[in-house]
Amino acid sequence: MRCVIARYPFDLTRTGVLASMKGIRPELVTGASVTIGRRRYPVKQVGQVITRQDPRDFTAGEVVRAMTRLGFTCHDRPEGAPEGAGGPSLLHTAAALLGGTGPVAV
Repeated sequence: MRCVIARYPFDLTRTGVLASMKGIRPELVTGASVTIGRRRYPVKQVGQVITRQDPRDFTAGEVVRAMTRLGFTCHDRPEGAPEGAGGPSLLHTAAALLGGTGPVAV
């Protein structure tokens, strides 16, 4: 199937994606994710592996669209995660645990 990710055309197949992701350890899922085989990967990680591009060059939506068209199951956010998971409140919590007062602007 031909799809465009970061303005570049790619010919992707389901078996090709499965082969590319084989042996790749999933990173921590904090946002959109896709189930490939028995593992759940962040869509940006999948996009990086299958396109060999920097994750900043494409959107999660582009990868979700391609993976959905190939028949993979995509998820909006981790199950049980609050709506604002990973936001500024997490930074304040981490800073408090480390004895600081919050994030510092540099």
